[in-house]
Amino acid sequence: MLDQLLKLVEQNAQQPIVQNKAIPDQFNNAAIKEVTTQILNNLKGQVAQGNIQQVVTLFHGGGGKTLGTNPVISNMVTSVTTSLTSKFGISDQVAQSIAANLVPTVIGQVIKKANDPHDIDFDLQQMMRNMTGNNSLDISGMIGQPQKGAIGSIGNVFGKLFGK
Repeated sequence: MLDQLLKLVEQNAQQPIVQNKAIPDQFNNAAIKEVTTQILNNLKGQVAQGNIQQVVTLFHGGGGKTLGTNPVISNMVTSVTTSLTSKFGISDQVAQSIAANLVPTVIGQVIKKANDPHDIDFDLQQMMRNMTGNNSLDISGMIGQPQKGAIGSIGNVFGKLFGK
C-alpha cells in the first residue's frame, strides 16, 4: 500500500510541493515521501489507538464534502504540518497550507479507489489479505452492513494489520 499511496501523493504534489518556492527543489522528493509516511503512520496510529470506527467510516462512506472535517483527516493534516515544519524548516502557515491541500485530496482518491471494484491496486479486500497473510479473509460482511460485533471484527483485522 505504501507504494500506491506514494504514487498518489506524487501525482497530487505538483502545485503544493514541487512548485512551492518555500520548499527547495532538492527537498521535493523527501517532502513527498514524508507526506506519504505521515499519512500512513497516522492511519496506523488511529487504528492502534482504538479509533477503528472512525477509520472504517472514513473508508466506507466518510468521503465527499465531509473529508475536510473528518477527525482522522484533521489528525493527518496536523501530523503532516508538524513534520514538514520540523524537517524542512518551512513556516507553519506554508506547511498547513500544503497539508490541508494534499491530505484530503489524496485520501479522497484512496477512498474512491478502495471502493472501486475494478481498481486492483486499492482493493481493500486484497490489501487486507496481503497484509494479514490470510488469503481466505473475507471482510465483505464486516463492511457492507455492520452487524453487532462487526466493528470488533474489523478491529481484529486492523489490529493484525498494524501489529496490535
